[in-house]
Amino acid sequence: MAYDEELAGRLRAALSFTDGVSERRMFGGHGFMVHGHMVAAASSGGGLMLRVDPAEGPGLCDGSGVRPFRMNGRDLDGWLHLEPDAVADTASLEAWLGRGLAYVASLPPK
Repeated sequence: MAYDEELAGRLRAALSFTDGVSERRMFGGHGFMVHGHMVAAASSGGGLMLRVDPAEGPGLCDGSGVRPFRMNGRDLDGWLHLEPDAVADTASLEAWLGRGLAYVASLPPK
């Protein structure tokens, strides 16, 4: 499955006022980096892949719309998969993205 180009456009627009943003196609999706750290991607499996503080990730999962991101049969610490409905409107997308941006800002520069 190809990534959701509309979601990638919404991510691009939401990140348009953020310094240091770059984009890269990866793993069949479309990733968005901030100062070299990946923060989010329009996932090849549909929905949004989002980087969060690994300590907060499990508490953010609701079992349906938000769950751990799984790759090769393994949950990745600090990564969530959000179903399209979880980021269907601009306010929810920006709120989730804000979480990811806050965590990425805490990481050492690349």
